[in-house]
Amino acid sequence: IPTLFLILGWGYQPERLQAGVYLLFYTLLVSLPMLVGIFYVYSVAGTMNFYLLNNYMFELEILYFSLVMAFLVKMPMFLVHLWLPKAHVEAPVSGSMILAGIMLKLGGYGLLRVMSFMQLMGLKFNFIWISISLVGGVLVSLICLRQTDLKALIAYSSVAHMGIVLSGLMTMTYSGICGSYTLMIAHGLCSSGLF
Repeated sequence: IPTLFLILGWGYQPERLQAGVYLLFYTLLVSLPMLVGIFYVYSVAGTMNFYLLNNYMFELEILYFSLVMAFLVKMPMFLVHLWLPKAHVEAPVSGSMILAGIMLKLGGYGLLRVMSFMQLMGLKFNFIWISISLVGGVLVSLICLRQTDLKALIAYSSVAHMGIVLSGLMTMTYSGICGSYTLMIAHGLCSSGLF
């Protein structure tokens, strides 16, 4: 919501309304199922402490998808990334710095926290996200070659980099998670510095 206010209040073009609607639509579409999933986790476990949630292994596919999809949109993963280039182009410079440097990384951190108690479902479905993110990273990199707007170029390159982060996180191995964290920190510093 604060990013939406940055885009709507201090955006440059009349298209900022369309960018704000894209951002709001994608975020609200996946946040309601995530909220229902959080309520279900609390009703089963009786706590929201991640340390205590590691004792539970949830095996519901709908719970897995409702929790994971919200973070995949926030990251953003290829195929649900359409809000990011519009938001980057229409946001002011400070909003783009916050968006690229901090907000995209929150999706990766949320995925890491959720995967700790969704490991059984992760073993079953994570190959889907790995394959989509790697193929999407290549395709979005090809889109970057055609960009003339620098903000759109940074937005599309962020989608490609977050695809690599996502594939590392979804391997659920020590080296994959360490590599994802390293890339998130490097991307946060570099992409916000480009503005």
